[in-house]
Amino acid sequence: MTERIVVVGAGAAGFRAAERLRELGFDGEVVMIGDEPRKPYHRPAVCKALLRGSLKARDVTLEATVDLDVGWRLGTRAIGLDTARHAVLLPGGEEVGYDGLILATGGYPRSLPGAPRHDPRVRVLRTVEDADGVRAALRMSRLPAVVVGGGFIGCEFAASMRAMGREVIVVNNSAKLLHRFGDAIADAAGDLHAGHRVDTRSNARIRKWDTGRDGVGLHLDNGDVVFAACVVLAVGSTPSVEWLRGSGLRVDDGVFCEPTLFAAGVDDVVVAGDIARWPNLRFDPVPRRVEHWITAVEGGRAAAENLLAGKWAAKPFTPLPRAWTSQFDVRVQHVGMPALATDTVPLDAGVTGFVRAGNLVAVATWDRPHAMLDWTATLDRLLPVPTAGRGPHARPPRDGIPARVLIERHYASRHSFDGPNGIMTGQ
Repeated sequence: MTERIVVVGAGAAGFRAAERLRELGFDGEVVMIGDEPRKPYHRPAVCKALLRGSLKARDVTLEATVDLDVGWRLGTRAIGLDTARHAVLLPGGEEVGYDGLILATGGYPRSLPGAPRHDPRVRVLRTVEDADGVRAALRMSRLPAVVVGGGFIGCEFAASMRAMGREVIVVNNSAKLLHRFGDAIADAAGDLHAGHRVDTRSNARIRKWDTGRDGVGLHLDNGDVVFAACVVLAVGSTPSVEWLRGSGLRVDDGVFCEPTLFAAGVDDVVVAGDIARWPNLRFDPVPRRVEHWITAVEGGRAAAENLLAGKWAAKPFTPLPRAWTSQFDVRVQHVGMPALATDTVPLDAGVTGFVRAGNLVAVATWDRPHAMLDWTATLDRLLPVPTAGRGPHARPPRDGIPARVLIERHYASRHSFDGPNGIMTGQ
């Protein structure tokens, strides 16, 4: 039988995994199963160019660097996995056997308790069809658009609405927009959106929904009532792994993986993208998921490489996670893992450091792309890839220079080292 690798999930991770298989010379059969009816596309465009109408779906289709020669099974949802028989289960009793399997089914957006389930004016924003649905709802009413959530997607949606000339209200259950990136960036984000006449309702939760012919009413727990042409829920996502329960894989908030992205306990299944819960040994041995586009792309390629190399020759996947968002022509970027930090410190104008136990674990920047390049290189030195025979804890930088000294050199002329935990603060 011809060797067959099956990729379940036709997003960024799955697509780049298939591409990497071909780049490395795999000449067997590749089957890609995806639940959307279209080929993989650049999903970050959904709440930006696609929503605004400046690009069409065909404009954001992903392009491969090689001939993929893939057997596409689009519009098909995998419903189960039998690892003992090496088969992916599809609706109608169909099975697709595999010699190697790449799982990359991503996540699906969360809803909210009490949110109307079948009203087309209340939506999530993940697919091309979601963007089309929002645009259709906006055409039916001149009421404001509402987005629930003040993170990346919520802020990007608000910026897109203002670019379209629409009033927009952000209902945020936190005190500040982008609050996970520290007070300096959160304050800057709040000022930016206020300056573009985005109406933000902070520390607010929805207590009651009303759906009438003329719009959707939201009763907030602070007493406010807002009416909307459409409501977009941007409150996070859940890994798409329910279909894997009973498969023999360890499933809990994602698929548990080894550092190499092999699913724990098997030697012919690798995992990539939002569902991969693996220990990034740059940081520590705790398995975690990372929900960012760049990590999905890099993880897809690494998973493909390791599947072809085999479990015992596979290399740990140790990226520096990176993400960015663009709002009103301002770029916000971060590198590392801010969620691990217990404190934040200013490193420079528009640059925030995230610290755990006195060590820098992430950096975020406000419209400082060149500084981000610099700090990414610095963080790469501070958090080196572990070498064989060394534990993942308390590793010095590759060149043996203490982290404190490396950071001090970075901006020695503008900063002192009198901040918390010995990390520098801006003067």
